[in-house]
Amino acid sequence: MDDSNYIKQFIVNSLSEDIGDGDHTSLSCVPKTQMGKAQLLVKQAGVLAGVNIAKMIYEIYDKNLKINILIEDGALVKVGDVVFTIEGSELAILQTERLVLNFMQRMSGIATTTKEYVDLVQGLQTKILDTRKTTPGMRIFEKNAVKIGGGENHRMGLYDMIMIKDNHIDFAGGIEQAITRVKNYLKEKNKDLRIEVEARSFDEIEQIMNIGGVHRIMIDNFTVEDTKKAVKMIGGKYETESSGGITKDTLRGYAECGVDYISVGALTHQIESLDLSLKAISK
Repeated sequence: MDDSNYIKQFIVNSLSEDIGDGDHTSLSCVPKTQMGKAQLLVKQAGVLAGVNIAKMIYEIYDKNLKINILIEDGALVKVGDVVFTIEGSELAILQTERLVLNFMQRMSGIATTTKEYVDLVQGLQTKILDTRKTTPGMRIFEKNAVKIGGGENHRMGLYDMIMIKDNHIDFAGGIEQAITRVKNYLKEKNKDLRIEVEARSFDEIEQIMNIGGVHRIMIDNFTVEDTKKAVKMIGGKYETESSGGITKDTLRGYAECGVDYISVGALTHQIESLDLSLKAISK
């Protein structure tokens, strides 16, 4: 996938969705030739994300708009900070306002939430991963926000990594059958993809290790104590990832078990958008 082309087309489609056959409120209130200026204000502390997307929106909609970026993606912002100013056609500023805010508020919310999780494992080897629990069509933006917040991306989709989960194992008839079929498939298709296998018990971990040829074992829905045992059992032979119902309260306990990764669906599907506002600057 060409990310830049996808993003541009997504922005074009989003503008079309919002504006339709015209922003009739703005068209009726504001003269077409009137020029003005607005600023993006922070109304809630957090991690800023989506500035570069806002810049793209303005460039795509009206190349004559002039954006002056004062704070970049990844910065910690506080109430009252001015992120950027935008100057030019008042109609263009009004017609792009909601889309800019929708992107920036959601992306900043994800980045802020991610940093909260990353901070909780500070000083440990464990890295925080996102999941595929994203808004359809918005995955590129949401996973980018996770990286801005200090987390790491798991796989982008079903195409860039092999992840053998419980249903795959059950449908294939067992772990051995699933792993063997995956290896045969990759060889047949001449594909070089990393393989992760979900384990629901110590017995399944043992089966995975006996078969071998994988890169990571997902220790799924284990308690902290059982995770410690699982990490010891795996003994560094494979990467380890904890997953399943891990909250901010339990996160560090799992990380202290020595797992390499903890995947958290809440990074992208249980977040609060950061409060931002675009305000006209009086003439």
